[in-house]
Amino acid sequence: MRTVVLGANGQLGTDLVQNFVDWPLIKATHADFDVCDAVAARQFLTAAKAELVINTTAFHKLDDCEDQPQKAFAVNATAVRDLAVICRDLGATLVHISTDYVFSGTQTVPYGEDDPTGPVNVYGVSKVAGESLVRATCPRHYIVRTCGLYGVAGASGKGGNFPELMIRLAREGKPIKVVCDQVLTPSSTRDVAIKIRELVETGRYGTYHITNDGSCSWYEFAERIFQLLRLRPDFTATTTAAFAAKTQRPAYSVLAKEGLRRAGLAAMRPWQEALADYLREKGHLSAAAA
Repeated sequence: MRTVVLGANGQLGTDLVQNFVDWPLIKATHADFDVCDAVAARQFLTAAKAELVINTTAFHKLDDCEDQPQKAFAVNATAVRDLAVICRDLGATLVHISTDYVFSGTQTVPYGEDDPTGPVNVYGVSKVAGESLVRATCPRHYIVRTCGLYGVAGASGKGGNFPELMIRLAREGKPIKVVCDQVLTPSSTRDVAIKIRELVETGRYGTYHITNDGSCSWYEFAERIFQLLRLRPDFTATTTAAFAAKTQRPAYSVLAKEGLRRAGLAAMRPWQEALADYLREKGHLSAAAA
């Protein structure tokens, strides 16, 4: 299946390229075309004879989305609609990457694929819009919601990822405060990419949650990083209210993965195992360390 990965040089895109490398594969980045340019997108995907398009592009810096809602909707909704139209016209399948931030965070149990959305920020609203446009436009689609991504390539738009930020701050000896009342599932982009390929191979279209197993607060995520690396920084817990972030975030955004089970796919490994492997690959943790 001729596959095009959009955002191929990003954190998730890099691992997707590695996992689809044995398929006829074309890597696309912003240098190839602007996803907001529907004409250029159509020309590129038509010339590529795309049969599978995996869209990892997004405008995802939360504060910037609040300040620039038009751009957020242009990238996360309008451009997604255009990609869905192109894929429909080409008879191609679209894999669109979405987010846990489509949910309100008011639940205390994991969100299922069919639970009502209720985003609390512009980014989440724009991603809900993108999802809806995919469902309405392209019959052959997979919408993949994921959560707390980190990967070896790093998130260029965010200056790295959470583990690398924590490690850098700890080694610089700076005081670190991390919120303890936002609960999520840290997820390895490598594991997510592997499961996306498995999902595509089932041919069962729809909306799916793909994250590592388990959950923790951001504070507990950082704590585990420091424990594994035997770092002892000036590290304290804080609350969302005390942190006073500009943009509201869901307090609880753990995703249930019933869709994967129904598709006959195995459960994903615990986030703690994935994190340890990541730290080893980045050279922060010795191969023998647990």
